[in-house]
Amino acid sequence: MFRPGRFDRSGRFGVGLLCVGVPLVLALLGPLFAGEAGARGASFTLGDGHWLGTDFTGRDVWRQVLLGGRSVVLVALAATVLAYAVSLPLGFAAALTHRTWLEELLMRPLDVVLAVPSLLMVLLVATVFSPGALGLALLVALVNVPDTARIVRATAAEIAARAAVEALRMQGESWVRTALGYVARSALRTLLADAGVRMTGVLYLVATASFLGVGVAPDAPDWAVMVDRNRTGLFVQPWAVVVPALLIVCLSMGTNMLFDAALARGRGGAGRTRTLPWTNTRPGAWKAWRK
Repeated sequence: MFRPGRFDRSGRFGVGLLCVGVPLVLALLGPLFAGEAGARGASFTLGDGHWLGTDFTGRDVWRQVLLGGRSVVLVALAATVLAYAVSLPLGFAAALTHRTWLEELLMRPLDVVLAVPSLLMVLLVATVFSPGALGLALLVALVNVPDTARIVRATAAEIAARAAVEALRMQGESWVRTALGYVARSALRTLLADAGVRMTGVLYLVATASFLGVGVAPDAPDWAVMVDRNRTGLFVQPWAVVVPALLIVCLSMGTNMLFDAALARGRGGAGRTRTLPWTNTRPGAWKAWRK
């Protein structure tokens, strides 16, 4: 039987996978096929063996596209992963602890970082140090930790207040099993939704920092730098601006579509119910339910 919801989910997943796959493939495999730099031509010209024309210094645009993805895509992915690697344990620890002083100790220092605009923080640090790709990823992850940790804490705190968590504590379950086995699983949908938005914000911040020359050289083969340096010739040779900009937009849009498809799949299984362990007095019910 035809089910529109299933079709929408599969179609959204396919389009999202395509949108994410193209920039990722170019970022990971592009440098392998870029080849040697040829002779430079005139600035902002089309043809003469250059598929997408030349950029503001006469370099081949297609070769710059193949080389320019790693500094944007991989830095954004690394920054997002690092932000969650720090925020998840902080947020869960603050939400599940019964010690107010520990919660304040974990969360209040983050408010100091949260008070400073993200881009301003990156620019201030960049005036003191000269971060490379790794430094930029660490910087972007740092400025995203406070906001991410607060969302994780708020989500986990609501779940931790449920009777189910108290039942787990009464059954003698460890903190780790409670946090990972119930709280993290219950918070997964919210965290997936936040991850899609977070990835878009991180990608925007990395591209903006690269646009301003933070973490990359002014003439580096970088998609964000290409947009900045070639915008003066937009109406003469648009491909040097349109192609890298579209790749950044596709990555952002595709990431959100993939997470939306994952959330829609989770909603599709919401109708299935399971017997909860704290409604069963049989010994070992919780362990059986987890399996």
